[in-house]
Amino acid sequence: MNFCSNCGHSPLEQRKPVGDNRARITCPSCAVVHYQNPKIVCGCLVIYEDKILLGKRGIEPRKGKWNVPAGFMENDETVKEGAAREVWEEVRAKVEIQQLHTVYNILHVNQVYCLFLAKLTTPIFEAAEETAEVRLFGLDEIPWDDLAFHSNVFSIEEYIKNPDFKGVHYGDNRDYMTDSMS
Repeated sequence: MNFCSNCGHSPLEQRKPVGDNRARITCPSCAVVHYQNPKIVCGCLVIYEDKILLGKRGIEPRKGKWNVPAGFMENDETVKEGAAREVWEEVRAKVEIQQLHTVYNILHVNQVYCLFLAKLTTPIFEAAEETAEVRLFGLDEIPWDDLAFHSNVFSIEEYIKNPDFKGVHYGDNRDYMTDSMS
């Protein structure tokens, strides 16, 4: 951030505001604190007849790798609405969202991944603009070595371990920070 979005002043400073516990980007002219917080990624682990719907990424990062349909939440939508929208945008599938399945922190890029368990309402889907291919995989056919992100691996592994689990799986990538997957 080079300019204050409140008054336009430049340069900004790293300063610990009174009562805060860490340095923040602060404008020395108008004293506005520019908080930088994690982005929310939302999506769905889509299930149909004991199979999981994955899309092959047509864009970077991880172009050519298989991915759970997910993307950044937009302003003015709930995380659940965002998850359903991302499924439609990436794989042109309509889903019935069941429950929150995974909350996964992707620390090195400051993202929180919220994944819902969802049922594919009809077996109709297709590749959209950012997706090269879409396919249903049996639980014994998951392309583990070709999954785009560790958050996908974590979510799918947890589902396979116990498909009837009604709680939320919580994880982070602390153990994978040196790995190429996030």
